Amino acid sequence: MRAITITGYGPPAVLQVADVEIGPPAAHQIQVVVQFAGVGPTDLAIRAGHLDAVYPLHPGGILGFEAAGVVDTVGADVDDVAAGDEVAVFLPGSLGGYAERVNADFWVRKPANVPWTAAAALPASGEAAVRVLKQLRLAEGETLLVLGGNGSVGAIATQLAVARGAKVISAVRPADFAAVAERGAVPIDYHRPLGDAVPGPVDAVLDASGRSDLPAAVALAGGAARVISLSDPRAAQVGVTLSGPVEAGIPAALREAMDGVAAGTLSLAEPTVVPLDQAADVHTRLENGALRGKVLLQL
Repeated sequence: MRAITITGYGPPAVLQVADVEIGPPAAHQIQVVVQFAGVGPTDLAIRAGHLDAVYPLHPGGILGFEAAGVVDTVGADVDDVAAGDEVAVFLPGSLGGYAERVNADFWVRKPANVPWTAAAALPASGEAAVRVLKQLRLAEGETLLVLGGNGSVGAIATQLAVARGAKVISAVRPADFAAVAERGAVPIDYHRPLGDAVPGPVDAVLDASGRSDLPAAVALAGGAARVISLSDPRAAQVGVTLSGPVEAGIPAALREAMDGVAAGTLSLAEPTVVPLDQAADVHTRLENGALRGKVLLQL
């Protein structure tokens, strides 16, 4: 199959188009013919070698946490989907989304009314948003501060939190104020010091940015107990939890997110779609700020 492989850690040029072989799915897996694969900020960090302790990727490895496509083969222990079914897959352990086929451990059916692009853009961000709100124990009437509120995870978490009756304050660029307000959140300028920009204490903080002032967030929340970051390597220095996928909760989180999209209660920004063989260029443009928002590789 055709895939984007990594020749080693480094700049985007280490991503190369290659022909590789894929084996059959394990007993608990399904093999999917990929239509679209998502590109996320964690992919860039893995490629650069910043997360080698968590996501080691050897030469010839394939990036990609999420994809959507058609089931081709199912393992012996799989009984909830069959060949020909349309699914979105989440790949937190094996990765491999930047390819024509992938063996997946976690999946959710794609409802007929959910576009392929939305299905492919949802798994990683949807799972993270559902997981962190559960870990934060966010309740009706509480105030949640979201750092990076217009990103894929932040946008989903905002909508889920507002639906629970929480107040959401979202730190974003001024150009994103209108989009954030449409989701029911109060936008603040992420360029300003958090202590000045946030109107008073908050109950919980979701850091979906990875580049925010965590000490200030901890001060606003009255301690680190209810502050969670998705990707900031400095989190442990201030006692903040660095949250990653919890396998036992993944299937339910994927269903909750996909059900929201299908019901129209959860909306996703329209992604940028580019051909698979432009993956290196996509990484370059995301890193230099020339490209923003969700990006999908089309196969």
